[in-house]
Amino acid sequence: MLDVKNIYKTFNPGTVNEKTALRGVSLTLNDGDFVTVIGGNGAGKSTLLNAVAGVWPVDEGCISIGGVDVTKLPEHKRAKYIGRVFQDPMMGTAATMQIEENMALAARRGRVRTLRPGITRDERDHYREMLKILDLGLEDRLTSKVGLLSGGQRQALTLLMAALRKPDLLLLDEHTAALDPKTAAKVLDATERIVQKDRLTTLMITHNMKDAIAHGNRLIMMYEGNIALDISGEEKKKLTVEDLLAKFGQATGSDEADDKLLLS
Repeated sequence: MLDVKNIYKTFNPGTVNEKTALRGVSLTLNDGDFVTVIGGNGAGKSTLLNAVAGVWPVDEGCISIGGVDVTKLPEHKRAKYIGRVFQDPMMGTAATMQIEENMALAARRGRVRTLRPGITRDERDHYREMLKILDLGLEDRLTSKVGLLSGGQRQALTLLMAALRKPDLLLLDEHTAALDPKTAAKVLDATERIVQKDRLTTLMITHNMKDAIAHGNRLIMMYEGNIALDISGEEKKKLTVEDLLAKFGQATGSDEADDKLLLS
């Protein structure tokens, strides 16, 4: 479902601020894979996600989503293949619109606009059933303005909206980093339910080693613009934070784990 081949990305080339963020990264996600990506600051994980999303072009290599070569497609043209949730809970929703209106926008993304009435009864019933998955009571607040919701509720709604059209690829960009631990745990539980329900192929960036181990069927650790570890199957199921740090040291020849990575 996602095929990344030998991609490179350097920012500010030829200047004193030159920074090589990706160094020949290759990665394949099969249909239904839920991959967590972890790494310290500057490891390249967010650069990888943004390269897949089309935020910036890669210097070399190619990217395919669902068998379609999207390497040269701009971000807005990749949107029909991708659902994305950002770190900031305020980014994925329209605060002045109702919950059901936000969901209707997400459901109709990419479709031809018509003059028919806004939201039908069947659509409303569908949105209510979808909201029940979140277990936050939002199914009883369809006409509430999104701006009245908490950060966690907005992020959970954004997640649901990103998955509404069953995208080829769901990108989660540290989507719980701005939330308190209790709320983050709820959003991660909702993530697991939504991903499993439709077997969505998912790439989740996180700084939290426990979350990276607990979720998904595969874990990737990045270091200095490369994939240092790729763990799946029984090995991932038995993995502990201590194991992960030890494997990281063996793979990179370094015991320098980023403070943010260790503290989380």
